[in-house]
Amino acid sequence: MTDEQPDEEAPIFAIAVAAELAGMHPQTLRQYDRLGLVVPGRTQGGSRRYSLRHVKQLREVAALSAEGMSLPAIARLIELENEARGLRRRVAELEQRLQEEMARRSRVFAAGATGAVVTLRHGTRVRRATEVVLWRPLPAIESEDEPAR
Repeated sequence: MTDEQPDEEAPIFAIAVAAELAGMHPQTLRQYDRLGLVVPGRTQGGSRRYSLRHVKQLREVAALSAEGMSLPAIARLIELENEARGLRRRVAELEQRLQEEMARRSRVFAAGATGAVVTLRHGTRVRRATEVVLWRPLPAIESEDEPAR
């Protein structure tokens, strides 16, 4: 037995099962689908398939409706929640990519035995016998015969 959580987005429930899980009539789910409140996935044959997230949304719609919120207001709320979920997912993806890029890049350099620039891993110490030579070009001296470039 594993401790894996089921995929909340997987469209696995037929309309009758989702309606029972949400405590609603299947016709209510069809109406919510037509209104764009809770839009399930579809099979190739066109049958509705609901995910765990859809069932949670159906329960939330029922609770908000019972509190007196209008269906258009609920639709807007769900739209904003979906947008926020997508943005959170995108932020997590970008944070992961940033961490990978930072781990991949090294910012520590040293001069090798031949004078070549050598990249060191983060946390690596340079041997004391390593010599470092800095070279700075001298500014060009302008002569009176040659104009400045």
